[in-house]
Amino acid sequence: MTAHEVFVSKDGRLRALWRILFFCAASFAALFVADAILGLLISQFFSLVGIRGVSNEYWVQAFGLLGGTAITLRVVEKRSWRMVWMGSDAARPSLLVLGFLVGAAAIALPIAGLIGVHWLRSSAGGVGSWASAALRVSLLLLPAALFEELVARGYILSVLRESWGWTWAIVATSIGFGLLHLANNGVTAESVALVMLAGFFLAGVLYATKSLYAAWMAHFAWNWTMAVVFHTAVSGYPMEAPGYRYVDAGPDWATGGDWGPEGGIPAGLGMGAGAGLVYLLSRRRRLESVIPTEPSPVVSEEPRSVIPKERSD
Repeated sequence: MTAHEVFVSKDGRLRALWRILFFCAASFAALFVADAILGLLISQFFSLVGIRGVSNEYWVQAFGLLGGTAITLRVVEKRSWRMVWMGSDAARPSLLVLGFLVGAAAIALPIAGLIGVHWLRSSAGGVGSWASAALRVSLLLLPAALFEELVARGYILSVLRESWGWTWAIVATSIGFGLLHLANNGVTAESVALVMLAGFFLAGVLYATKSLYAAWMAHFAWNWTMAVVFHTAVSGYPMEAPGYRYVDAGPDWATGGDWGPEGGIPAGLGMGAGAGLVYLLSRRRRLESVIPTEPSPVVSEEPRSVIPKERSD
């Protein structure tokens, strides 16, 4: 193998490793710029509209990853956002709603079951406005979910899919997604395994819808349902909980312990059911798009004569 072949494949493109390294370098550069410029602007905007206590960290990180993706697509790939499933066709409202509903239901139903068997119980929460806390938590979770989707299921997944195929690309990125959470509060082997499973779940949403926006909405809805609706911990981190919160009152294998309900076996079952549901719905939609909804016009069985009739003088 020549030095040229180390970097460039037979089709004339950079090999996957160098493309991913370029993306990482471009993203770090974009993060630096976003932190220097956008960080202050975002903080000033929140202050201007009267929102207090919302960090701009995840917003800066999300914009940085978007910038790194844009640079890589333009300089290295010379392709559009469709490569990373972020074209205009992937942002259809129906896909966003589908992603949100699947993500919310996949965790809401297991939590409801845990409440029903009294393994999660309601406890007194803090003081303050539920609506104000919900807004602040939402403004934290929304960019956090986008950042993690861009890291785990954006450009890197796209490159690995082209090199390895969907299956191994999803396996690799889902394992990486779980390992990214090793430093979280209350981490256990079970919680990391469940986060890896969440990687498969969200990749399943992406695969079924071909929309990173839908996966983002599913991710956001999953966290939002735990934090805003049930006031439980999210990946080991407790959120604002005015009025009430649901706390662990059962076995950790089911409730997730300090990690939160997403670290329990019921949440894993919810993810499996959610991924299956979105796949079936998207498959049905694709079938309906190719099956004609109206009968074809009836064509006469008698062929037309292509021989002109003789003119009679």
